[in-house]
Amino acid sequence: MRNKATPPVYSQVAYDIATKIATGVLEENSRFSGRSLMSTEYSVSQETIRRAMKQLADMGIIDIQQSSGAIVISREKASKYIDKFKSSKDLRSLKNELRALLAQREAMDQRIMNLIEQITNLNERFTHSDPLKNYEFEILPNSKLVGKSIKDSEFRLKTQAIIVAIRSEEEIDLSPGPDTLFKPYDILVVAGSPSTVDKVRELIQ
Repeated sequence: MRNKATPPVYSQVAYDIATKIATGVLEENSRFSGRSLMSTEYSVSQETIRRAMKQLADMGIIDIQQSSGAIVISREKASKYIDKFKSSKDLRSLKNELRALLAQREAMDQRIMNLIEQITNLNERFTHSDPLKNYEFEILPNSKLVGKSIKDSEFRLKTQAIIVAIRSEEEIDLSPGPDTLFKPYDILVVAGSPSTVDKVRELIQ
């Protein structure tokens, strides 16, 4: 589904007319051009003009006269409409920026996952020449590590294993620092020898 970055054409036409009213180009109680002239000025269809005029009429800015154009009835409401239009435009801009950032983050997360997979594959290829392997451990809510930092848990000292990454639902932390806290359902990616597995399991219980 495509998200439009700009408001509909009829809203832009309505905004332009409202601006003329708010700035006094079109004064209150004055009558301005009918649909044919407006279509020529804005180079849009009659239907677009009709929708723009109806929008202004619904806001109480103009009064549409049957077969004779429209009459300006409120400069104050025209000013309020302009303010509302600008706020909506700013909101659309922010939403579009947010979508772009989320797309970038998704691409970055995918790239991180691909790198981890490549690292794991390389580790498996050279398993005979490198005694260290990667293991994954999940921290359950009742684990004694929950709430502790890597430093306070003395993880390296007690297990002789290295935490190379911590994966959670929100993010992947590569090479976490000593002050990183363990949280429930974190997945620890640990590098170590087979002999360290039991030590890690005992520590995270």
